[in-house]
Amino acid sequence: MTTPAPPAAAPTTTATPAVTIRSTAPPAPLRQLLPPDDGLRTLLHNEVHARPSARIRLPALVVFVAVLNEGITREEECAHLRRLPGQEGLTPADLADHFLRLRLGGYSLRWERHSEFTRYVLVQPLPEPAGLGADQPDLCSALAVDPDWLRNLPGRTVAAVQLAMVTHDIADPQAALALGQRWFGGRTIVASLMGNGHSIAVTNFRVREDGFERMLVIAPPGTSETRAGRISQRLLELETYRLMALRGLPVAKTLGPVLAEAEAGLAEVTAQLEARHTSEADLLDRLIHVAAGIERANAEHGYRFSATEAYHGIVRQRIGELRERAIPGTQTIGEFMQRRLSPAIATVSATAQRLAALSQRIERASALLRTRVDIATETQNQQLLAQLTRGQELQLNLQTTVEGLSIAAISYYVISLILYGGKALKSAGLPINPEMAAGALIPLVLWGVWKATQRIHARLHAGAGH
Repeated sequence: MTTPAPPAAAPTTTATPAVTIRSTAPPAPLRQLLPPDDGLRTLLHNEVHARPSARIRLPALVVFVAVLNEGITREEECAHLRRLPGQEGLTPADLADHFLRLRLGGYSLRWERHSEFTRYVLVQPLPEPAGLGADQPDLCSALAVDPDWLRNLPGRTVAAVQLAMVTHDIADPQAALALGQRWFGGRTIVASLMGNGHSIAVTNFRVREDGFERMLVIAPPGTSETRAGRISQRLLELETYRLMALRGLPVAKTLGPVLAEAEAGLAEVTAQLEARHTSEADLLDRLIHVAAGIERANAEHGYRFSATEAYHGIVRQRIGELRERAIPGTQTIGEFMQRRLSPAIATVSATAQRLAALSQRIERASALLRTRVDIATETQNQQLLAQLTRGQELQLNLQTTVEGLSIAAISYYVISLILYGGKALKSAGLPINPEMAAGALIPLVLWGVWKATQRIHARLHAGAGH
């Protein structure tokens, strides 16, 4: 039996507003939807946002200084940053992420700490006399920070760049480049149309008397602040990593004579090893001396060679990111840098490979010398075993001789005792001839002593077998 359906509701002319039912219970935290985070998840995820590009409003002056931070603590850098106006409350905890941006009334300062160097990037408005129509303008007198603060940065300067970013029509790159060359005092420059033509970068890669090298970016009016920030970051990183990559060149030049001397020493050891005129002890001493020098060079400079390779890889990447186009009659920045940088990097790479190859050659020579020592040791052991065998044979022969004499001596004493016993019995009245009895018992005594000796040998062998 089925239940009848309820009657349909009668239509009404008044519309009933829709009612939304909301739950009064608080929503469950989204973090509870996932398993617990790995300890490194947040750190690794935020690494992509660790050093964002600055937003630069054109025209602007970017003052960049990179200092080596070996022996410089984060606390020392924090103490120096506290000397800026309004930063008295800065603590080392604020520098824990290796990146800090300070906005200081009309200008900004970025601090970035890397494994080998620390970067300070000051972004301020470009002074009017330093515009595109100027001829070698003075940029140091218009710094937004105290020159003494800049001079006392903790560390040793490895790179310093004054990057002027101006706006100008670049529809005619040749005309814009002529103004840029005048800005550099008419000297030889290198320049590139970047980003397939969105701006022009000009430089001469020369350090001026004030310690800075200069770069000029000419961008069309309306260039966004984010694009200007990315342009400045790429150019400054390009120059920084170029100089850091070149730090392996002096090391490679210094190691050249050391490696040549080590190669000559190894060749001499190998020749003497082949000639067999020198003792193994002398060869081992010389080889250890050569190997110690090479291992020391590896320990002291291996990191520098690896760092040079890594920095050069970043330089190549940054050059590719510029997406350069040549301006007729002018060498591009990437072309100039690669032509001047490639020989130095090749020298460093060749030295690193030479050092590695020398280590392998020393290892092979050590193996040969070790084989020679093992063969000599085995020969000596065989000779010693042969001597021991001959000694054992002599000892066995001597032992057999002694045993024979011992049997005769023991038999003599036994016969003597029998003789004295027979004489005593004769004196007691027994009809015995002591001499005849002793003589008759000699074979029996000899056999008995010999048999007793054999039994002793058998017991000794049985005990040794167990």
